[in-house]
Amino acid sequence: MTSTTIKIDVELRDRLNALKVHPRESYNEVIERLAEMVIDEEPLSEETIQRIEESLEDLRAGRVYTLEEVMAELKEE
Repeated sequence: MTSTTIKIDVELRDRLNALKVHPRESYNEVIERLAEMVIDEEPLSEETIQRIEESLEDLRAGRVYTLEEVMAELKEE
């Protein structure tokens, strides 16, 4: 394995230290674990993205219900 040196702020180093699973975990292991966490193995489908956009439009247009309104509707059923 080849390695390189990078400069990071002391504050970031301290944050990386706080994220260690065990005291002897290397910064390389911490950074690798964090990098793996940000990769989404199941990206959103086009259909899901479209439904989210429709929901956002409903919110902007005021087509929303309060929790109380939903609960009242469910009691009626």
